Amino acid sequence: MAAPSPANTGLPPALADATRDETSLRRFLHGLPGVDQVGVEQRAAGLATRSIKKAAKLWAIDTAIGMVDLTTLEGADTAGKVRSLCAKGRRPDPERPEVPRVAAICVYPDMVTTAVEALGDSGIHVASVATAFPSGRSSMPVKIADTELAVAAGADEVDMVIDRGAFLSGRYGRVFDEIVTIKHACGDAHLKVILETGELATYDNVRRASWLAMLAGADFIKTSTGKVSPAATLPVTHVMLQAVRDWHTATGTRVGVKPAGGIRTTKDAIRYLVAVHEVAGPEWLNPDLFRFGASSLLNDLLMQRRAQLDGHYSGPDYVTVD
Repeated sequence: MAAPSPANTGLPPALADATRDETSLRRFLHGLPGVDQVGVEQRAAGLATRSIKKAAKLWAIDTAIGMVDLTTLEGADTAGKVRSLCAKGRRPDPERPEVPRVAAICVYPDMVTTAVEALGDSGIHVASVATAFPSGRSSMPVKIADTELAVAAGADEVDMVIDRGAFLSGRYGRVFDEIVTIKHACGDAHLKVILETGELATYDNVRRASWLAMLAGADFIKTSTGKVSPAATLPVTHVMLQAVRDWHTATGTRVGVKPAGGIRTTKDAIRYLVAVHEVAGPEWLNPDLFRFGASSLLNDLLMQRRAQLDGHYSGPDYVTVD
């Protein structure tokens, strides 16, 4: 294992000791409290039934819009598509300039320059996936080069994927070292660590992977690539929100959470915002600590926003097609 990442040199002794070697890391991760599957699923289902109305709903919609990482990660992506996405991120509803801009535009590394140029001084972040996204199956030199390419092109956020094969076979030190190395390659860019929770099989593994990522220096922990089913789910996000809450209690540092994949409706987004408020706390209800990885979600948020203000649905023709 590598030495603890520079971001975590100030860890409390018990946490710093956990990163000393493979044995210590394993002992720490397997010493975490187990997740009550029934309990977490019941709580997620219970919170999902809460409804909010009128002004509170409009606030939630605007909050969710400002948390969207508007994403295109397709092999057919073009510079024109990325520029169009950036324009939509800057002015989600061109007829209503008061609508918040999105948090970030997320693209592949070779599209970062295009996004940076299109966004200019808008204040919208440019996020890039890296480390052989979405599989993560490549050598460390390739993963480092992938990250450095994105950062050199202007990305100020990097979304990396962990080696799920290493994690599931218990090689926690390998996963830790990769995150530490990529964190170093990011320089000043923030690092989002994708756990690909749909492949981790259990809530206990999700909790362990969340803590492992934070120990190695993650600025955000992210559920999914969006390429594996299931992607984001409310119970999994609850486990991750518990982890960042407990991390803050232990270290005084807040780490963000990003559910990604499968969140398509305003109703879905509001359920996640309720979970954030109730599980992690209201401090996480801002784009610095919570994001939605999404492509189609924004359109539904815009249509629901118009419905709140106009009293009727305008239909999809009033929003741009991604």
